[in-house]
Amino acid sequence: MSSPPSAFPSFADITRSFAPGWFAAVMGSGVLALTTHSLSGRWPFLSPVAYGLHVFNVFLFAVLAVPWLLRWLRFREAAMNTLRHPVQASFYPTFAIAMLVIAAQFLAIGANATLALAFWWGGAVLVFVFSFAVLFHMFRGEHVGLEHVTPAKFIPAVGLVVIPVAGGPLLELQEGAVRELALLLNLLGLGAGIMMYLGLLGLTLQRKLLAKPAVGMLTPTAWIHLAPLGVIPVSLLNVLDQLPFEVPHAPFLFLSLMLWGFGVWWLVMASLLTLAARRAGQMPFALSWWGFTFPLGAFVAASLRLSPLTGIVAVDTVGVFCWLLLAAIWSVTLTHTLRGVVSGAIFHPHP
Repeated sequence: MSSPPSAFPSFADITRSFAPGWFAAVMGSGVLALTTHSLSGRWPFLSPVAYGLHVFNVFLFAVLAVPWLLRWLRFREAAMNTLRHPVQASFYPTFAIAMLVIAAQFLAIGANATLALAFWWGGAVLVFVFSFAVLFHMFRGEHVGLEHVTPAKFIPAVGLVVIPVAGGPLLELQEGAVRELALLLNLLGLGAGIMMYLGLLGLTLQRKLLAKPAVGMLTPTAWIHLAPLGVIPVSLLNVLDQLPFEVPHAPFLFLSLMLWGFGVWWLVMASLLTLAARRAGQMPFALSWWGFTFPLGAFVAASLRLSPLTGIVAVDTVGVFCWLLLAAIWSVTLTHTLRGVVSGAIFHPHP
């Protein structure tokens, strides 16, 4: 007889049904640590908070990596079924993106270049692996319909554009052929990710107009639009700083501000959609709530990066407001997640 749904699952059951989306928690916690560290320059009391978040997130990644890796070793068929799923597959790159975020943490907060490089190289390679694996199954199959198209489809593209966030600054620590290869990975990731985002943007807007709205566990996916809009400006500027030839920065700053402007518009739209779903009782807590955090944090990072470069104070004001919102959402989501872990409810697969 199978265990009742309320029973705490065994470690084997947790491993078998372990959702790849768990690493969105590492992505969200990491970007909160990084943006808090950025703000500690003006508010020094935030420095120990940023370091505490950094340590917490490294520990969280290590804990989550155990069932994630064991699932591939012990329950490979279950892992492959997830890879073939029209919605869940898009969350597989979060493991690699989490590695890239931790690389940025070790570079900015942990002051450990060796670990930063190790996490960056591992994450960059895996981002490419999962971007090909996830999209190959989608391109080859006929299992994806318009109803499956949500901004979660951006995640492989987001992973690619995240590569230069730490990868750009880390180029200064590498030499010769290794540096050339690292620069190539940064350029390939940025180019491929931007072009995929542009294509998927039209597709997701088509779904929003022509198909039923994504509510329930999919409500937070509306916020994923903010991830590429926030990451692309940061990565673009990081790559420009490392190119072996001179490039005027002003046009790219203007382009980054255009993306940031769309981000502000989409922030309002995502907030309205979320509030509407909540009022309608269509937003129960689920692991997908972590989808609120990294996109919002990426937008905060872009705001804090662009403000001093452009001299536009309003950009900084928006960034600080969004950081406060990020801290609040992260705290609420973490609290709900811990309750779900203690009760075991969060490990039960959803129908």
